[in-house]
Amino acid sequence: MAARLKKDDEAWLAKPASPFALPLLIGAALLSAALVFYAAGSAPLAAGFAASVLVIAALMSWFHRLYPTQAAAGEATPDWTVARAAADASSIAIAVTDRAGRMVCASDLFGEWFPGYPTPPGITGDATLTETLSHTARAAWRDGDAKMEGMTLGAMRLDVDIVRTGRTEDYLLWRFTPVRQPSALDDVHRFLTGEAGRQLGEAGIMAVMIGGEGRIRAANGAFMLRAAGRIDANITGRDFAAHMRVDDKARLFLAREEAGGLPLRLLQVPLRRASQPGNGQGVAQDGPMLLLLIDEPAGGGGTSALSYIETLLSLLPFGLAMADRDGRILFVNKAFARASGLKSGTKPSYPGDLVVREDQAAVADAVRRFAVGPQMSGDIAVRLREQPDEPIALSLAGVRGLGEAAVLLSLKDNSEESKLKRQVAQATKMQAIGQLAGGVAHDFNNILTAIIGHCDLMLMRHTPGDSDYDDIQQVKSNSNRAAGLTRQLLAFSRQQTLRPQILQLPDIVSDVSNLLKRLLGENVRLDVSHGRNLGAVRADPGQLEQVIVNLAVNARDAMPEGGTVNIQTYGVPAAKIREMRQQILPVGDYTALRVSDTGLGIPPDILSKIFEPFFTTKELGKGTGLGLSTVYGIVKQSGGYIFAESELGRGASFVIYLPVYAGADADHATHVPIPVRRTETWGTGTILLVEDEDMVRAVAERALTRQGYKVLTANDGEQGLEVLAANDGIDLLISDVVMPNMDGPAMVTQARIIHPQLPVLFMSGYAEEQLRKSIDIANVAFLPKPFSVSQLAEAARDALAKHPAAE
Repeated sequence: MAARLKKDDEAWLAKPASPFALPLLIGAALLSAALVFYAAGSAPLAAGFAASVLVIAALMSWFHRLYPTQAAAGEATPDWTVARAAADASSIAIAVTDRAGRMVCASDLFGEWFPGYPTPPGITGDATLTETLSHTARAAWRDGDAKMEGMTLGAMRLDVDIVRTGRTEDYLLWRFTPVRQPSALDDVHRFLTGEAGRQLGEAGIMAVMIGGEGRIRAANGAFMLRAAGRIDANITGRDFAAHMRVDDKARLFLAREEAGGLPLRLLQVPLRRASQPGNGQGVAQDGPMLLLLIDEPAGGGGTSALSYIETLLSLLPFGLAMADRDGRILFVNKAFARASGLKSGTKPSYPGDLVVREDQAAVADAVRRFAVGPQMSGDIAVRLREQPDEPIALSLAGVRGLGEAAVLLSLKDNSEESKLKRQVAQATKMQAIGQLAGGVAHDFNNILTAIIGHCDLMLMRHTPGDSDYDDIQQVKSNSNRAAGLTRQLLAFSRQQTLRPQILQLPDIVSDVSNLLKRLLGENVRLDVSHGRNLGAVRADPGQLEQVIVNLAVNARDAMPEGGTVNIQTYGVPAAKIREMRQQILPVGDYTALRVSDTGLGIPPDILSKIFEPFFTTKELGKGTGLGLSTVYGIVKQSGGYIFAESELGRGASFVIYLPVYAGADADHATHVPIPVRRTETWGTGTILLVEDEDMVRAVAERALTRQGYKVLTANDGEQGLEVLAANDGIDLLISDVVMPNMDGPAMVTQARIIHPQLPVLFMSGYAEEQLRKSIDIANVAFLPKPFSVSQLAEAARDALAKHPAAE
């Protein structure tokens, strides 16, 4: 019997979808939504219920149609119509991919957020984001599900949930959910339903938040008690007007207090700018509002009401102030004072006193317009005196029935938002400067390679004591100094050659501590502290030492009278990063390094420029302006982030966040063995040298010829292939990477087809790690520019010894 039932079930599952399934499903959802709306009177609740019905039914359809039993598999192609309808009814973008990485289905919302329906994980042009999503997808295939939080898409932030699904678990379901951002409406809702709402009730103030349609969204207990008879009454979604009545004298009362009730005074506070009316005279009051109701005092005076309102405004979490018809400020709450930069206990005479001179007339005119005539609200962009470079919105709303008070002013405390904007702008500028610096350094390296090479060749013909020997050495020494500057530029532009290892930050700090004590001097004390259970990081230990030394030396120079340099290492888990709400720092586990001092501090106008190359505040000749730019580049190239914090007179802190290494070898640090240096550089054999820069090609050809090699030359990849085809027995190919016509990697790829064992030595001014990521060629060596004659000879010898050419 059980077997027959199972067979019947499988036969039913294998049936194709009815053409009436989608209309019936949508009809059922609409009917259920109508019933919910009739019972609860809430349009959002009804819409949410309908969407839930569609989503549940779609998941059932997906399960039955996408993953049929083995008996029914292959008989019908999955029908995605219902699934797409359900996905589009929610605010979640959905996509499905198979084992081969092909897109199987996606919702319309996915196409809106990601135009062209790209296949995850390659949904944006951001290579870092694609790699992170790929890693998350691999985790989902392995573990069944995985999540990535805080993905940035324009101005929107998304959480990405990836689930392995299907009867044979051969599909991935991608869900992109927008992260809900807090708003003023959320603040008011929490305010009314929390302790502050209770305190208002005790002070005799009833408070209600209504939507633009006039329905109640939240209320404090005082209003619920008097309007509905119970302090815990559920009045959310009901019409506010149904709870009120107006007598023949146009006085406002609670409808429930039919006899003996007190007349009420009503204050309306717009919470969001509403739509512009057609006449352009102002802003109609049809947006969300905070309504404040207080009992009309005896005699109908307004002074008591104003006192009530000032008490309320002082409790609100967002900046509010009141002004009279002449524009004089009557009251400001603490949030307004903080947002406008007022000192504690001070109050300006007029709103115009808060803004720069150019905006004072516009503010005064706006206050006069909103103080008379019909109640309106609106926004104007102003620049505060304390923050003249950051335009912000000043919201104004006309109020009536509060005695002298005629205009309510609202100022958003957007210091965090402005800080994020500055950080994003700074990161964009740094990236552009880095690309420019990297290009300049690369071209400069070619020139230095020729200068250093010719110096080496001339030194071979001179001995110490000759008249020209010291001059040649001086030229070479200065060239090497210039090469050091280009390395710093490449470090800033994240194109420096790194040798990353798995290491612990406390070990690096310990290795460099003795050097730091000598550099800091007797007047500066060094304090070092380490956290426990720090995660390992992957970085170049030598470059990290340079980072610490540069930061410590800068800290020393900021304390001419002496002081203390603190170096701390500590772990920062993903939960802490999430609490920081840092837009630039992705959520994850980090090991942090903080270097702080007790010096003079950094002025705000300079703080945004300190990582720029060649920017320095030191005297002429005492600094290159590349110290902090080098630090920035090394940290970014190591996958980390660096932030600077400072207060004038209270020192500065630099905090570096390096991602915790999650590889299988994370539990133990690795140390690259130092190779045995061989002094013999003479060799034999034929070398093909391909370089588009004539001066570099000439000096390299002469240097290799002097070492005993036969050298053939070419000035680009195409000519190199011709020379290779015309000559048998080439033992080593030395090539530049970036060349016109055909570059080095393309030439090597073609050459390896005919000569698969041909040793290859790339020489370039770009970073080896960066090149290896972009060059998919095995068994190649690398020589960074600029190089000396002896370094070129050693690299050629080692390449031939490691990968001898096939006979």
